[in-house]
Amino acid sequence: MDLSRRDVWAAAVAALGTTSPAGAATADGISQNHAAIHQAVMLAAPPGRIYRTLTTANLFDRVVRASAAMSSNMKKMLGAAPTQIDARPGGVFTLFGGYITGFNLELVPDARLVQAWRSGAWKPGEYSIARFVLEPHGDSTRLTFDHAGFPEDDAAQLAKGWHGNYWIPLAKALS
Repeated sequence: MDLSRRDVWAAAVAALGTTSPAGAATADGISQNHAAIHQAVMLAAPPGRIYRTLTTANLFDRVVRASAAMSSNMKKMLGAAPTQIDARPGGVFTLFGGYITGFNLELVPDARLVQAWRSGAWKPGEYSIARFVLEPHGDSTRLTFDHAGFPEDDAAQLAKGWHGNYWIPLAKALS
């Protein structure tokens, strides 16, 4: 999929939402109550190896197979689509049997990945923004993750899901 900068910007604005519930924004339109997730994890691998795992289908599929989703009742909700990742700006990805889909907004090899990310349970066209920042720390990497623009009711489930479906299995896949 080839997207123009305008398409990518429009998707990012749509993902973050342009409206909010009554009383949720100040008079100048600044939201004061949208849920967001900020997590940081240390992983025992260099940034390049983590970046490649997040952006290469066969490597990320190891994460999927080790995830909490694959050993829980959620497995019934996952489709049968193979893990696919087009690691280019605008490139689409399909993860967890097609339950998670989206496209890449920004890729800075070995340092940063920003995605328009969505769950299959969301309304069509609803996207959030997921940002992965990789910083070397000796032989390890600090992965700082920020996620915004998702349905507010999903915050607790998503925060837990990032640990059980990304960070823990990612650490296993890298070991």
